[in-house]
Amino acid sequence: MSSRATTHVVPESVSAPLSSAGRLPAAFGRRAFLLFGLGLVLIGPAFLNRQFLWAMVAWDGLVLLAWLVDLRLLPKPREILATREWSGALQLGGETQMRLTFEGKTRTSLQLNVVASLPEELAQEPSEASLVFHHATENRLSIPVMPLQRGEAEIGPVFVRIQSPLGIAERWARVDLPQTVRVYPGTGNREEQSLNLLRTRRIEIIKRLSRHKGLGREFESLREYRQGDAMRDICWPATARRARLIVKEYQVERGQPIWIMLDCGRLMRARVGNRTKLDSAVAAALNLAEVAMFGGDRVGLFAYGHHASRMVGLGRGDNHLRLIMDQLSLVQGESGEADHFGAAAKLLAKQSRRSLIVWITDLPDSVMTPEVYEGASVLLGRHLVIFAAIADPELKTEAEKRLRTPDGIFETAAAMDVLHRRERLIASLRARGAHTLEVEGGKLANAVVQEYLSIKERDLL
Repeated sequence: MSSRATTHVVPESVSAPLSSAGRLPAAFGRRAFLLFGLGLVLIGPAFLNRQFLWAMVAWDGLVLLAWLVDLRLLPKPREILATREWSGALQLGGETQMRLTFEGKTRTSLQLNVVASLPEELAQEPSEASLVFHHATENRLSIPVMPLQRGEAEIGPVFVRIQSPLGIAERWARVDLPQTVRVYPGTGNREEQSLNLLRTRRIEIIKRLSRHKGLGREFESLREYRQGDAMRDICWPATARRARLIVKEYQVERGQPIWIMLDCGRLMRARVGNRTKLDSAVAAALNLAEVAMFGGDRVGLFAYGHHASRMVGLGRGDNHLRLIMDQLSLVQGESGEADHFGAAAKLLAKQSRRSLIVWITDLPDSVMTPEVYEGASVLLGRHLVIFAAIADPELKTEAEKRLRTPDGIFETAAAMDVLHRRERLIASLRARGAHTLEVEGGKLANAVVQEYLSIKERDLL
């Protein structure tokens, strides 16, 4: 299924006045407790003379009176307006600033202690910050946010403790700024991506200079009819306007169809470092889509699991890239095995014309021939396939160990056996005509783009 792109990549700003938090939205400040503590000094002398006890009671009464006066001088929460803004789009692995601005008229400066309740997709614990509030200046604080998961996240309330310069009394307030934000895939190394875009432009310029007319079925221009031209190429509207035969001239198609198949099964939920394999695959898919569209190709996305799938048809342009990015941000791994063969059959039914299919997946640790291998073999009969498997660095490290204990030898032998089976499957696909890759997640994006550019440069599609 597919869905429309969201309206804004950068979340919109939202504003609301503060409101009282709880039934008793006021409390003693730190200095109030300090002053009450000073009154306890009179407890010792009070055992000798009761007058000191009354002095302690009088002291506590004065502190309580000062607390009431200080509390009255504090503004009501509803008199302060809070606004939340974002410095940019939320991306997995990238830091974005969440800016909180407070506005309102006060008699004196205030101390605001702010606790922002963020969902687990954005932070592991609430973020705390403080600022000195002046009614005549911009009262803004920035809280760094580093998203941990892709997808949509619901932002919780912001809690505020308002204190005067005396610090005797404080008000407790909160502000609900309901907002659903979307965390987009990380784009990886932007320097590498810039170089890939430059290489794409160079390839496109070379192809444009060497492109021959009369080949292919993409319209290029109109010209007068010549002896031997096919009747089906005559442009009848132009012929009627000019009163002589005009034919259409074609060229080799510039926009080749590129399909990105994304495995969302259980194997892609495995973590390598601080990311899942699916996160690396999503970043690679986004980078490839950007480069391919920049070069004029039409790109489609097919993310599949066992129960659900997301498909975006072929297209190009900024809006189409945005739609693919939206869908990639919502892709989630499933706990079951993906239906690889079913996905291959569905794509074959969707795309009959020869195209380039970039299949990003992983191979199971099984002695049986995996279904993903069978699915790729079916696609190879009609399409050109880049089969990109995500390598597991821990498996390679285990296979290279030289341990002498029985358990260590067994684990090393098992790891070597798994690696050997993976190599045989990949070599078999390569022998059948697939372009195969097996790289670690951090290098996957650049490796996939480089393989695509190599195919485009050699006109293999």
